[in-house]
Amino acid sequence: MLPMQPSWSGAAKGSPQTLTSRCSDSLVFLCEFRQSLGPPPPSDVDNTTGAQSGPEFRCSGPEFGCSGSGFVVVTLPARCSVHQLRLKLYVQAQEQNCHPDPLGLLDPEKYILLYARGQEWYEMYDDCQVIWTLDIPWTPHMAGHLEARIVVTHPAAADLEERQRQQVLLATLIGHDLDQEASNRLGELQFTRRKLASPRRQELKLRNDVLYATEPWVTSAPLPKDLHAHTGRSLSITLHHLHKISFSVEVKLAITPQLLLKLFNQVMNDQGLDCLPSDSLVLKVTGREEFLSGDFQLQDFLWVRKCLKSNQDLHLSVVPVSQLPPEAVTLADWPLVDSFTGQSSSHIDLCLEGKDLDDIFMISLWDCNRKFRFKLIGFDIPKLSAKAPLSIYVEASIIYGNKVLRSVASTTKSFEDEVLWNEWLEIDVLLSDLPRGAKLGLTVNTGGNDTATDHQQKGKGGTLFFVNLLLIDHRSILSQGLITLHMWPFLGLEEGVVTYQADRLSSATNPDITHSMAISLLLDRYSYPVVFPNGATSPESRWSSSESRSPSPLHGPASPFVRTSESPTADMPGVAVTSPTALIGLDRAHLKRFGKEQSIRYTANLPQFLRSVDWLKRNVVEDVHWLLEHLEPKELDLSVALELLSFDFIDESVRRLVVKRLEILSNDEVLKYLLQLVQTLKVEPYHDNSLACYLLQRALRSKRIGHFFFWYMRSEVAACPFFRQRMALVLEAYLLGCGQALLNSFSLQVQATEALRLVALQVKELFPDKADLPPTAALQVQDLLERSNLPKEFLVPFDPRVKAGAILLKSCKVMASKKKPLWLEFQPMPSPTSNAPLGIIFKLGDDLRQDMLVLQTLVVMNSIWQEKSLDLNLVPYGCIATGHNIGMIEIVRKAATIAAVQRSEGGTHGAFKNDALFNWLRSKCPLQEVHYRAMDMFMTSCAGYCVATYVMGIGDRHNDNIMITDQGNLFHIDFGHILGNRKSFMGVKRERVPFVLTPDFMYVIGGVKGRDSLCLQRFKDICTEAYLSLHSHSRLLVTLFSLMLLTGIPELSTAEDMRYLREALQQERSEDDAREHFLQQIAACENLGWTVQANWWIHMMAGIKFLGKEMADYFLGSSPDHCDPSTWDPLLTSTMGEQVSAVALWDALREGSAVTERTCYKKVTQKNAGGGGRGRGHLTRLTEVRSMFHLARLRQGLSSHLLSSKPPLFPPLD
Repeated sequence: MLPMQPSWSGAAKGSPQTLTSRCSDSLVFLCEFRQSLGPPPPSDVDNTTGAQSGPEFRCSGPEFGCSGSGFVVVTLPARCSVHQLRLKLYVQAQEQNCHPDPLGLLDPEKYILLYARGQEWYEMYDDCQVIWTLDIPWTPHMAGHLEARIVVTHPAAADLEERQRQQVLLATLIGHDLDQEASNRLGELQFTRRKLASPRRQELKLRNDVLYATEPWVTSAPLPKDLHAHTGRSLSITLHHLHKISFSVEVKLAITPQLLLKLFNQVMNDQGLDCLPSDSLVLKVTGREEFLSGDFQLQDFLWVRKCLKSNQDLHLSVVPVSQLPPEAVTLADWPLVDSFTGQSSSHIDLCLEGKDLDDIFMISLWDCNRKFRFKLIGFDIPKLSAKAPLSIYVEASIIYGNKVLRSVASTTKSFEDEVLWNEWLEIDVLLSDLPRGAKLGLTVNTGGNDTATDHQQKGKGGTLFFVNLLLIDHRSILSQGLITLHMWPFLGLEEGVVTYQADRLSSATNPDITHSMAISLLLDRYSYPVVFPNGATSPESRWSSSESRSPSPLHGPASPFVRTSESPTADMPGVAVTSPTALIGLDRAHLKRFGKEQSIRYTANLPQFLRSVDWLKRNVVEDVHWLLEHLEPKELDLSVALELLSFDFIDESVRRLVVKRLEILSNDEVLKYLLQLVQTLKVEPYHDNSLACYLLQRALRSKRIGHFFFWYMRSEVAACPFFRQRMALVLEAYLLGCGQALLNSFSLQVQATEALRLVALQVKELFPDKADLPPTAALQVQDLLERSNLPKEFLVPFDPRVKAGAILLKSCKVMASKKKPLWLEFQPMPSPTSNAPLGIIFKLGDDLRQDMLVLQTLVVMNSIWQEKSLDLNLVPYGCIATGHNIGMIEIVRKAATIAAVQRSEGGTHGAFKNDALFNWLRSKCPLQEVHYRAMDMFMTSCAGYCVATYVMGIGDRHNDNIMITDQGNLFHIDFGHILGNRKSFMGVKRERVPFVLTPDFMYVIGGVKGRDSLCLQRFKDICTEAYLSLHSHSRLLVTLFSLMLLTGIPELSTAEDMRYLREALQQERSEDDAREHFLQQIAACENLGWTVQANWWIHMMAGIKFLGKEMADYFLGSSPDHCDPSTWDPLLTSTMGEQVSAVALWDALREGSAVTERTCYKKVTQKNAGGGGRGRGHLTRLTEVRSMFHLARLRQGLSSHLLSSKPPLFPPLD
């Protein structure tokens, strides 16, 4: 939650001078002892006296059954801590004999200190907290001091059985039991649990359960051009009410749901039927979990647009609000703590200068002007690996974000199961300059010589273990004393790194204490807690005008708000900016004026500027923070704001500015970028951060966001051990407030995914490493599904608007591919329209987050195009990861693969039949008008996917990865290769075109008139317009991909992977250059389209499998090096009738020797010439030889177009 100003009641809400004087005086606490806690007293303020009204504290009679009064009055200095209040309470309770256990008052586990604000109780949770930094309601005391009322009581007794049931439910939904890790009440886990209760409670107070339950799926995009004709017509809607009455009404697209309900009421009244008032009814799409609500026109609803586009009837159910599932929050919540809990006081409050020893209870970190050092004691490892190096050393670094600021290395030691150093290591960084969020990074590296130079060289590729320690913890306290950390083994790329740069970003320790390496170190100890101050000014400045701050020079690096060619300070008297360093020396009054007037123009350079900041120079950081405070968040472009969430920027002020910018996003926009926003939680140095609070509140505000937030977070809990606790913690905070209806829904979804996971595991055991499945495979899978624990119905994780009913066992099967995905079909929900079964592919063993990224980017691209009134008919089908390498994919109905279309039109050689696709579409849409619409949809969708697949560098585009619907909508599936990572064969790229635009595609686009048609020119115009739209948003698209580096998906694992995207978008080039660039790509596709057809033919031939599995793998596998060429020899020998070397034959083919091919052909013919009974075998072997040579020549680029060779080497194969 973002900081807010403390509450000052009555006369305390005065000028800064009044507050200054009062804050410098003593604080008076009226402390009441209670056995049990009732509701807080009213917090209304009497405006005449400034006193807080409400019931007075009990002053008569002992509350704890002891003699004396039930309360005490405690007076303390204004800058006292909670612990000092406890000490004073203990002393006075003992002196006055008013409490049975005075010593227990010092123990926060036995007695808690509470204050009332609003209608809630808040706990003084952290004993190190300076009390005045809390948001306590103060009232003026008669002596001129400030007074607060405090209740001292036992912690509320929990129902242990109910608490245990709740925790089992949460652990099941999260996929991780946080209670197994929670121990220390001031540890980061428990501390953040308490902190996140406040933003959750605040959001729940504002939430309207009916609006929350019936949130609509709408869009702000303009109505597509092909739907404009409907705006002047009436739309027929069939309304259904309680399964008793149904009727149709004719309405305009501009009508709102509320007006439609009033029309429904009018019809019901005319028919003499009883009906609830319209405000007690809601409209629900029949057969779907989707509502039409809010002040939107019908044309704004996604379902209405889909019905219009597909000419589908629109059926709505009129549902009483009382029949909606209950949204009440039933889970027990954590007691509230102040949002300022954990926030330290200012440096002026904490500095040692002028203080007596008795007045010191904390030390400001900024008073520690010594270098950071620690004593490396040593480490032990339970079991030493047999491949362990002979020697090792430890490298210690100060890490800020993903940057190593300073490093030092230990001496080299022999690697044994226990190694002792007892060596002091000093890093060239002053403690006073440490930024909040800085980590001490420790790595154990393979050793060499004992020189530091060797250490640095060896450490680049020889890291064995790593762990990081936050030097300033979540309570802003410097780490001290003896610390033991359990290290992570460092995994190389070949072993599957789960998260990009986790060795720098994560501060988690290895939870596998039994088997992990433990490293021990001793940090310097101090007599008092050393805290990171909250700002450099006095506490009074939090309420004073910013202009009152004294000006100071900007000692830092160049400001982003400067151009050498144009002086933004020309209107500032006496100020001339001619270089990036010209702002040095400007006072803050000038800087403030400068920022206000120029920030819109220059905030685009903010990331570049912040990357250049030296975060180890405290005076520079202070000025940067001041500058950020005076930027208007709404002036930040969204792409810039998202870029500032990357791992280059972990400063809290920077990220808080971004969150303020994100707050103005609509629910649709949040959903668009939610995948990246979840990933950037990994960048935050602490669990409690402004981004986590923002995502929590937006998820609690919207069920749409909440649904996907749940699954995105849950998959990260399973996939990412380095950030598991954080993700589980934030997910728990959401589940505690999402409401009972969503909890029930999530429980069924998790039950379904777990049941399917177990079935998928059993299927892999039944059919291990087999490409061919036995005929009984489908029956075996159906039997496993029948015995599984699938629920009777559940919402589909990739689309919460769709509910899956009973599974249709006879339609389920296992697919014949390496990962053995399950093809599943479910009964759809009852609907007046005849719905096809719901199809889902369940995959185990693939990381679907890469597919999710591509599909999400398609959604973003589509929104960019729709802003330009370009509707390119993309099909971003449902896909979601439900765990680590587990997930679901939506099956698109009424669609076929291009390979299936080509087979139906020409067998295996349909790949070379240019009119195959055209003829297939004509058979599906025989009416001329419908056929023209289908061709137009094909053109627009083909254009959209040509641009999208080129920009994202999507590879492996064979004809089984491209599909087409009966209405002509082309779309791509299976995005296993992105960013230009294309499959190759023997070092030669199999895909030589920038995107798929084959002659058969061109035939449909250009029609029978071919390449010179106006339709083809229109296609090119659409492509270039779509491409230039993305070019203008290149920064946003690059940022979205770069943020996904944090997932660690294989083809997006280093910053270098972004180079392809920048080049494809021509990010640094002009619009004219970008247009010319893309037209060149289209020309390349036109010239090389036949190579795609050849690849498709190869793919189809491999699918027939007459070449044999090994031969097909050798030609078509993604890793040909894993296949032994010698497996060709038996095939060739049996085919040719004599011993033949595959390698020798291959070498001859590489030389383009047609004689060799003719010779082989002749030998096969001669061998099988005798005896009519051998004719079939002769033809089969002949086909094998022909196919083999076609494969070889096409793969090596040694032949021209197969069908256009003059004369053809062989007649076409039948």
